[in-house]
Amino acid sequence: MTIDTLKSFLLYSSIINIALMIFWLIMIVLLHDFVYKAHTKFFKLSVESFDTIHYCGMGLYKLGIFFFNVIPYVVLLIVG
Repeated sequence: MTIDTLKSFLLYSSIINIALMIFWLIMIVLLHDFVYKAHTKFFKLSVESFDTIHYCGMGLYKLGIFFFNVIPYVVLLIVG
């Protein structure tokens, strides 16, 4: 695998993951009640804990995107 291939992979991976995160955010913001009702069919959750779980999940997902996709891509741009 060449450096250029790795750069392309990290760039497209970052774009796809950020798009998924934005989709997740839109679903929670615009369709909050629908998503909440769908989750409470399987789990007993209050609205506050549902919001907390999704907020923390989005934060962890964002950290993962930056640590495993964006930062390595930027480093490869700088180095090579």
